[in-house]
Amino acid sequence: MVAGLLALGAGVPGSAQASAQASVQAPVRAPVPEWDGPEADVAYHGRVALSGTRLRIWLVPENDGPAALPNATVRVRLSAELADRQELAEGCARAGLREVVCETGPLPLHGRGRHIGLLLELRDREPEVAVRVDTWWNGGATDRNRTNNEHVVLALDTGDAYAF
Repeated sequence: MVAGLLALGAGVPGSAQASAQASVQAPVRAPVPEWDGPEADVAYHGRVALSGTRLRIWLVPENDGPAALPNATVRVRLSAELADRQELAEGCARAGLREVVCETGPLPLHGRGRHIGLLLELRDREPEVAVRVDTWWNGGATDRNRTNNEHVVLALDTGDAYAF
């Protein structure tokens, strides 16, 4: 960009220097994206329990509106690697060594999506596992309140359930 400014002002004394200084002094701001999709407030609530190499996750997606969503995708990321073989719930897929994604199904206005239950097998026994839950895809909707759909839960190898 600076080279283009310098080339434009090459025939006018002092203009190249002024253009270069202006481009350094004025911060370039990225345009604010305009959303054509609906606005929704997706949230997740649930429990996580770790016992040995088995990690149980139960979660319910919710939508506080102001618009319904036909579907969304929740992502579950772990601090530990998953075992090679997993039997996942319908609508769920493995997305990496430590990651699973699941569709929520329709999220009605002020309603809940389908309950999602995962029984994940870890590669190795861990004393604790951090579980991160967030929205991977929301159908192009705007969500101004991301604090209720991004969670980090530390599950200790006690079999106890930790709520989020």
